[in-house]
Amino acid sequence: MAVFRAYLALTKPQIVELLLVTTVPALMLAAGGWPDLRILASVLVGGALAGGAASALNCYIDRDIDELMRRTKRRPLPAHTVTPRAVLIFGLTLAVISVALMAVFTNWLATALTAGAIFYYDVVYTLWLKRRTPANTFWGGVCGAAPVIIGWAAVTGSVSPLGWALFAVVFFWQMPHFYALAIKYKADYARAGVPMLPVVRSMARVNGEIALYTVLTVAASLAAWPLGLGPIYGVTALITGGLFLGEAFLLVQRTRKGEPAKPMRLFHWSITYLTILFIAVAVDALF
Repeated sequence: MAVFRAYLALTKPQIVELLLVTTVPALMLAAGGWPDLRILASVLVGGALAGGAASALNCYIDRDIDELMRRTKRRPLPAHTVTPRAVLIFGLTLAVISVALMAVFTNWLATALTAGAIFYYDVVYTLWLKRRTPANTFWGGVCGAAPVIIGWAAVTGSVSPLGWALFAVVFFWQMPHFYALAIKYKADYARAGVPMLPVVRSMARVNGEIALYTVLTVAASLAAWPLGLGPIYGVTALITGGLFLGEAFLLVQRTRKGEPAKPMRLFHWSITYLTILFIAVAVDALF
C-alpha cells in the first residue's frame, strides 16, 4: 500500500485534477454540449495519464533539488520509497500509454499536442528552463494550458479562436497562481538554486508581474465571451475576474506597505477562480 501511494503521489493528482477541470468544459464547448462518450473517455483517461507521466518524469529529473526543499522532501524519491529507475520506467510507460490512447481514439492533432505537452514540460521546462531563467514560470505555462486545446482538438480536429482564447486564460493565470506559491517558498527555491522570480528579483518586480498577468488573465476571459459564449459565462467572468483582481492587488498593496504578504490567499483563490470560470464554460455549452 505504501508503494501504491508513492506511485500515486508521483503523478501529482491535484495537478491532474486541475488540468481536467479545464479540459472537460473545453470538450463540451467544442462539441456544443456533451461530446461523444468515446472521445470524452479517451481524453479524460489519456489526459490524466499524460499529466501523471509528465509529473512522474518531473519528479525523476528534479529528485536532487526535491531533497533540498521542505515542500518536496517528502516526495517518494527523496523519501527513498521508490528507486529513480522505477520512476523513470513508470513515467515513460504512462507517457506511451497516454499517447497511444489518444492516437487510437482521437485524431492526429490531439495526439501530437499530448505528446508535445509531455515533452515540453519535462525536457524544455524541467530539464532546461527551470534552473536557468527566472522566466521559467512564463514558458512553463504553455504545457499547463495545453489541455484546453488538446480537448478542443480531440472534438473538432482543429483549434478555433475561442479555444485559443481559453488557452490564453489558463496560460496567463499560471503566473499569479505560481508566483504566489514561489513567494511562500522563496527560501526553499533559493536553497535549491532554482531562479524563481521572487528569489532573483525584487518584490516590486514580482508585484508588477502578478498585477500584469492577473489583468491579462481577466482580459483574456472577457475576450472569450463574444467568441461564442453566453451570458452565464460573461457574468461569471466579470464577477470572478473582479474578485481575482482584487485579491491580486491586495497582495501587492500589503507587500508595498511592508505587511505580511499572505500569498497563499491569492494561490487558493486563483484555483477557485479558474474552477468557477470553467464551470461557467460547461454550463454555457449545455444551455
